[in-house]
Amino acid sequence: KIVQFSSGREPAPGDRVVYVDGAFDLFHTGHIEFLRRARELGDYLLVGVHDDQTVNAVKGSSFPVMNLQERVLGVLQCRYVDEVVIGAPYSVTKDVLEDVYHVDAVAHGASDQPLDIDGKDPYALPKERGIYHEVDHPGLDLTTSAIINRIIDNRHVYIERQARKAKKAVCEAEAEQREKEVRAALHI
Repeated sequence: KIVQFSSGREPAPGDRVVYVDGAFDLFHTGHIEFLRRARELGDYLLVGVHDDQTVNAVKGSSFPVMNLQERVLGVLQCRYVDEVVIGAPYSVTKDVLEDVYHVDAVAHGASDQPLDIDGKDPYALPKERGIYHEVDHPGLDLTTSAIINRIIDNRHVYIERQARKAKKAVCEAEAEQREKEVRAALHI
């Protein structure tokens, strides 16, 4: 736990603790909306952030884009988050549900969830216990992969725009230089 960056409070007796987990790579508005809606399921939001090796094993060699420290700090900045578990396991375990705090609800976005590297559902235990909740939200189509694809798709547009700006800047500088030369020749 990183208390100095968390809400600094422990769950009060009777508080309903909600657990969510994920990579939280390139922390974005889709993540924020998901965390807001997950927080509405209880009084205290505990967020597990998977380590780099876990994300890499499950999502592929291009992930995560940001390292664990960067991803944790992004999550901790979200006002809906009370505490973070750094290096959370990909599959929700008994330890996650009972050792840090007693977890009353486990939430996950309604998007497809890759299976764990052992081929099992990472939310099998919370589903068996009847505490699993799918959280639907309008930002569901905004994912880290979608952002990366948008960057790749628009890279050429950006490069062309920057080249046009550079060419325009050169033309403007040349025109300004010619104007200075004319003024100097006319002694203005």
